[in-house]
Formats: sequence, structure tokens, C-alpha cells
Amino acid sequence: IFLSLLMLCASLAVPARAEVVVSFYSHDFGDRFPHAFIVVKGTLDATGEVVDANYGFTAVSVSPAILLGSVKGKVESSEADYIAKSDRQFDVSVDDATYARVMAKVAEWRDREQPSYSLNKRNCVHFVMELAEVVGLKVDRKSKLFKKPKSFLIEVKGMNPQLG
Repeated sequence: IFLSLLMLCASLAVPARAEVVVSFYSHDFGDRFPHAFIVVKGTLDATGEVVDANYGFTAVSVSPAILLGSVKGKVESSEADYIAKSDRQFDVSVDDATYARVMAKVAEWRDREQPSYSLNKRNCVHFVMELAEVVGLKVDRKSKLFKKPKSFLIEVKGMNPQLG
């Protein structure tokens, strides 16, 4: 009994492992953007910093110009109501180093030379595809689904059986 109590006390003294979860979302087409984005939530192991943010990539101004070529793009965060009305497709738990790489990739997209948004080459689905690669997921870089956020993320889930 004493040994069991000692082990219980020892396990309580060890801090819980912190983690950040990257959730991949899609939103059915409509007048609000982006239609594919990530949510990052959790706590960093090294610092105890609490993380709660979201990032998507979209055109600065949605107009018929996006059908003709590249336009100004931006990384933006969505409001809680938009996220609540969107579909979480899957989650990936990441360590601090992978979280840092995720944030570096977000910054890379944010800091791209303008015009940075292209419906056919650099849209919200391309953005989440690159983030999926950063967290270690297999993706199809030649997918036919780059204009279908939900279908693309379902395809990624199918390529990665560990996602369940």
C-alpha cells in the first residue's frame, strides 16, 4: 500500500505534458472568408505560454479580379462565431518545435510579396496544405480539390490513417 501511495504522489508531482493542438477547418462557401483555416490551441511546454489563435489566407478584397489573376492576399484571423459555424475536419497534436514551424509558415504567407493570392495557385486550401505538411501529414500537391476546402481536407484525412 505504501508503495502504491508513493507512486501516486510521484505521478501527481510531475507536471502534465503541455501540448498545442492544430485543428484544420473548412467552411462551406459563402460571403465570408477564408474557407479553409487552422485553429491552434494549447500550452507550450518550454514556456507555459497559452496559445489560442486561428489563421487563414484569403484575398484582401474579394471581387471578380480573383478570376483573372493574382490579387493582394492576407493572412487573417476569424471571429469565434465564424469558427463555430465551420467544420473541424481533424486535429493534430504538435510539440513546441513543430508549433514554431507552423508559426513560421504562417508568417511566410503573411509576408509574401504582393499580389500573393491566386485562386488557382495560392488560395486558402494551398495555405492549409502547406500547414498540413508542416505538422507531418501526407498531402497530394497535385490534388484536383484546391477549390474545394472540405473535400481537400477529407482527402488529406484519408491519406493519413492516424487521424482516425
